Amino acid sequence: MQTEKSFPKTLVEAILYFADPDVAHEFVASMRWPDGKVICPRCGSSRVSFTAKRRVWTCSACSPRKQFSVKVGTIMEDSPIGLDKWLVGMWLVMSAKNGISSYELHRALGITQKSAWFLGHRIRLALHNGSVEMMKGTCEADETYIGAKARYMHKNRRTGVGDAGIKKTPVQGILERTKGKKASRVVLKVVQTTRRPELCGNVRDYVLPGSTVCTDALMSYDDLHRDYDRQVVDHLECYARGNVHTNGLENFWSLFKRSLKGTYVNVEPFHLFRYCDEQAFRFNERKSTDSERFLSAVPSIVGRRLTYRGLTGNVGVN
Repeated sequence: MQTEKSFPKTLVEAILYFADPDVAHEFVASMRWPDGKVICPRCGSSRVSFTAKRRVWTCSACSPRKQFSVKVGTIMEDSPIGLDKWLVGMWLVMSAKNGISSYELHRALGITQKSAWFLGHRIRLALHNGSVEMMKGTCEADETYIGAKARYMHKNRRTGVGDAGIKKTPVQGILERTKGKKASRVVLKVVQTTRRPELCGNVRDYVLPGSTVCTDALMSYDDLHRDYDRQVVDHLECYARGNVHTNGLENFWSLFKRSLKGTYVNVEPFHLFRYCDEQAFRFNERKSTDSERFLSAVPSIVGRRLTYRGLTGNVGVN
């Protein structure tokens, strides 16, 4: 694997670095198999031989699909786009503070906008953290609604039930506050409702019992007092009582909505969870450099595959 000194630190260096097909191939292989022992992604056998000219391996145990490339078994599987563009595309997504649209990727990488849109969603899939370390200490729980404002909607789309219910998608956020040198971190969940079982269930999934949980006066959180030290701030009275507030999440919501409205403009509800994963990753890794953020995300491309049919809702994610 490449030494830390030789690895690029900026976008310009990354473009030059990954322009060499052999270097790009070696980098992805080292991320997939850090111990140097290549394993067949289809059968798990280690009886493989490498063809350097075509950059593929041949598995002696598999039949009939014996050959596989470094892309097989990753988010890049079945993609005709080269590793040089894939890796630079990932670098662009990781380094963009407010996200990067498919049109920007299309112009930067020289691929079609449709391919850039598909590539962006597959990269967001790699940013999903399915095993978040349990939060503890002082945490915050809050929810927001994603969608168009009523005044911008056609009258036929308005439901007349108030701003929070006009065909918007609720998103719950749980934030662990800063502790010493450890920066605050957040986890997001797109929820079906804002009722007690779902909101309290998510808090119990991510926060250790006995921790302090600060919420607003929403009655859906009333059940938390059984397992947590629940602290309530009523926003009709004030926004903070000493350390009892949800201002950390309010700050995050402003960043999140700036990304959605300013960069992506419009996000369909069935794609929203991927944009949540992207923004949560960017927030949690905000203290890292672009290079460190890129290196922390690349290993997550393995074992995750998203087909175009799955992305557009025809078939589930493979």
